[in-house]
Amino acid sequence: MDFKQLNVDRKELQRRNRGLGLAVGALAIGQILTLAALLNVMGSQRTVIVPPTLNKSFWVTDEKASGSYLEQMGTFIAWLILDVTPATIDWKKDVLLGYVEPAQYAALKSRQEVEAERLKRINGATAFSAEQLAAGKDGQSIVIRGRLRTLVNGFETANAPKAYLAEFGFAGARMHLKTFQEIPYADH
Repeated sequence: MDFKQLNVDRKELQRRNRGLGLAVGALAIGQILTLAALLNVMGSQRTVIVPPTLNKSFWVTDEKASGSYLEQMGTFIAWLILDVTPATIDWKKDVLLGYVEPAQYAALKSRQEVEAERLKRINGATAFSAEQLAAGKDGQSIVIRGRLRTLVNGFETANAPKAYLAEFGFAGARMHLKTFQEIPYADH
C-alpha cells in the first residue's frame, strides 16, 4: 500500500468535499433569499384597474384615484346614462350597474328602468356632449358640464346646458359609482 498516494487521494477528496460544501452553502443562501422575496411579495396584492378607454395616464392607490382617471370614468358613466336611445338603454343600464356601489345598486337600477320605460314609451333619445370636466373638492368626484340634447320621435325638444356630479368610492381596490346627479350648471 502506497501511503503517499493514499494521502494525495485523501487530500483531493477533502478539496472536492470543500468545493461541494461551498456549492451547497451558496444554494442554501439562494433558497433563503428566494423565500424572503416570496414572503415579502405574498402579503401585497396588485389590482389592475382599466377604464373603458385609455386617453390619459393615471394613477390609483388603495383609497383614491387621480383626476385623469376620474375624468375618464366620469365621461364613460355620463355616456352610459345620458347618451341613450330606446334600443341602447337596456344594455347600457346593464353595463352601468357593473360599476355601481352595492349600496346604490337597487336605487340606480330602478331609476334606469323607469327612464328606459319612459324613453321607449315616447320614442325618445338623449345625447350628451361633454364640454368641461372639473375635479370635485373632495378629490373623488367630478363635475361634467355640457349640452344635453333631447329628441322625441326624431324631433329635438330640448338642447340645454347641463351639469352633472359623479361621485366615486373605493371598495375592494375597485372604483364604484356612488352617485350621479344633475346639479345647477353654475355650481362647482
